[in-house]
Amino acid sequence: MPLREKIARFRQGGLIGSITLLVGGTAFAQALMVLVLPILTRLYSPQDFSVLAVYASLLGIISVAACLRLDIAIPMPETDGDAINLLALALSFCLLISMLVALPILLAPVAVAALLRQPELQPYLWLLPIGVLLTGAYSALQYWATRKKIFGVIAKTRMTQAIGGAGAQLGMGWLGFVPSGLLVGQAITSGAGVVGLGARVLTVDRAALGAVSLPGMRRLFRQYDRFPKYSTFEALANTGGIQLPVIMIAALAVGAEAGFLMLAMRVIQVPMNLIGNAISQVYLAHAPEEYRAGTLGGFTAKILGGLMKTGVGPLLFAALVAPQAFVLIFGEKWQRAGVLVAWMTPWFIAQLMSSPVSMVMHVRNKQRGMMLLTIAGLCLRVGAIGAAALLLPSRLSELYAVSGAVFYLACFFIFSNLAGLTRQDYRQLLRSGLNFVLLWLALGLVVRFALHRLI
Repeated sequence: MPLREKIARFRQGGLIGSITLLVGGTAFAQALMVLVLPILTRLYSPQDFSVLAVYASLLGIISVAACLRLDIAIPMPETDGDAINLLALALSFCLLISMLVALPILLAPVAVAALLRQPELQPYLWLLPIGVLLTGAYSALQYWATRKKIFGVIAKTRMTQAIGGAGAQLGMGWLGFVPSGLLVGQAITSGAGVVGLGARVLTVDRAALGAVSLPGMRRLFRQYDRFPKYSTFEALANTGGIQLPVIMIAALAVGAEAGFLMLAMRVIQVPMNLIGNAISQVYLAHAPEEYRAGTLGGFTAKILGGLMKTGVGPLLFAALVAPQAFVLIFGEKWQRAGVLVAWMTPWFIAQLMSSPVSMVMHVRNKQRGMMLLTIAGLCLRVGAIGAAALLLPSRLSELYAVSGAVFYLACFFIFSNLAGLTRQDYRQLLRSGLNFVLLWLALGLVVRFALHRLI
């Protein structure tokens, strides 16, 4: 074998190994957060989780735009000098946004808590700007690490954050610091890795820091201004469509409904995110070539067929067993969360089938359409909660789940039609996965019956 080919294979193997390590680190982090939930649900009450739901939702909405999306541009420049200026810009905006968030909290914490209708959150509002700063800075430094291809370091920080966050929630809960333990742990899980990644920049990449300058930052801001202009609003709409209704439910519902909703979403999203993110990467890697060859429709149908066989059945199984399983695993007071899992199953099935192939919008240069679609999703979901508050106040979470199913079902047909799927492809898709789905449904009915007899 020629030396050049050996080197190429070695590099490819190293890259695959690094990506595998990164995915493994992410899987470990998410799995750990789920594994500790049965203990956390016995240390903390549903009302404590409701406070966490509001904090995590606020943190998610604000932090996704804290760097004005300049963080995702860091791997793009040809030179490290330009990239380090983008990193400096992203961190600067992150600090500015965190200070702006801190200002009303310092001046009028009572008013902020009253606006959110969460008086229990008031003593812990100071954790919000800290969480935004940590999360935004970690995102920026993570993209710098991605540029430097140090995937192992990223994986290590994700595992460290998961261990630190879970440890803080368990330890503080055992000592009686509730609900503060949940919030501190969430902040650690979201961005504590900033310490390790930041120290590496200051030591290993110190030479690149010399290229940071105000003229350079201004030039790079103008060059990549499409990210603050467009990507920021898309990210806010996308995250807001999921998180803003949770804040509204916490404010409008009686009792700890947001806490039940959060537990249900956290349990079911972990395996879905792992499958969806992996398929998205595969789809994006091959879709441009398939589109140029005129075979994108068949390729997309093949991807969707795999999702139909591997993902839809387990989700339906979860819907059947969740009401009883949640009582057994998390305790009797969490049965409501299991019921919500059943309600949210159509939403998550539609999301599982649509999210990986959403990359077709980028392949077909439909970025503006993607932004408008996410804004429409935000309006649909917020509108559903508003209508439920007036007409069915006892069914806020259920209508939130229905609105999610409607939105992602619309996304599925938009994305698949853009990819070129035909009616025949849809029929074949249903036929290919039907046996697998029926098998999972039968298994779910058996387990549901067994759990009902056990409980």
